[in-house]
Amino acid sequence: MGFVTSVYKLTRIFPKEELFGLTSQLRRAAVSIPSNFAEGFGRNGNNEFLHFVRIAIGSLYECQTQLEIAMNIEYITEEQFQTIYNNSKEVEALLRGLETKLNSNKKQ
Repeated sequence: MGFVTSVYKLTRIFPKEELFGLTSQLRRAAVSIPSNFAEGFGRNGNNEFLHFVRIAIGSLYECQTQLEIAMNIEYITEEQFQTIYNNSKEVEALLRGLETKLNSNKKQ
């Protein structure tokens, strides 16, 4: 949830003409991360949860790519990028750890 909040705050500085472009795309991908986690958690069993965790990871990678694009086109500074990218890597590590745990439970 903290990552989503950071994305929303950061995208406030994007040009207004990006509101329906990169801003919207990045925000939707960020919101998708905890949303898929929550949906998977609410499903029946580890297999479905694992499926939704993997979707959340995909959305996170989408965010990382879009953040790099934002830096490349100078909507954000390299420092802003590094801060939020490092945050995204922490989220990635948590999701990958959960994925590994769910996957090992599946094999038992």
